[in-house]
Amino acid sequence: MELVLASKNPKKLVELDTILSQLGVQVCFEAQAGVDVEVEETGTTFEENSLLKAKAVMKASGLPAIADDSGLCVDCLGGAPGVYSARYGGEGLDDTGRYRLLLENMKGQMPRTAKFVSVITCCFPNGDVISARGECSGTIAFAPMGEGGFGYDPVFFLPELKKTFAQLTAQEKNAISHRGKALAAFREKLEEYLRLPGKTRESTYET
Repeated sequence: MELVLASKNPKKLVELDTILSQLGVQVCFEAQAGVDVEVEETGTTFEENSLLKAKAVMKASGLPAIADDSGLCVDCLGGAPGVYSARYGGEGLDDTGRYRLLLENMKGQMPRTAKFVSVITCCFPNGDVISARGECSGTIAFAPMGEGGFGYDPVFFLPELKKTFAQLTAQEKNAISHRGKALAAFREKLEEYLRLPGKTRESTYET
């Protein structure tokens, strides 16, 4: 089975493909499926935005499409940047600019507790939907550490490991991250789905 990833982020593709390839599922970019879809993320939750993206790419490609909507929720900022994590500070900022803005906005703020959230949604042409959510709790470091990962990884600190996401290997991160947990739950649901006769089901799977 081939799933089209509703994202142009190559690092997300690697993370999803690494885990789902164990099921014999291949994940490809939109361009490889001959489509280029820009989805306006108008949802107010990770679930809504993940569904919007997966459904749009599925309709455009005619193939099953998978989307991840994820973000960082910081307690002292009232859950911000949340669903706006990738757009925090406006279109002109890159990953480094966004986490620097976050650190600036958190000066003098306590507590520094936060969580990463990921919602994985897969939409099939027959109308079926599989969805799973994962969360990872941590704190926001006072300065970036590490060269790996992407997004806010250099400032998301895991007290129990004494490392940021950016200091972990890909294997270590996948084992505990929000996306790793969401994908683990998604994988179980996909395995069950693929065992169904004709690989179809009238109802939807949701967490």
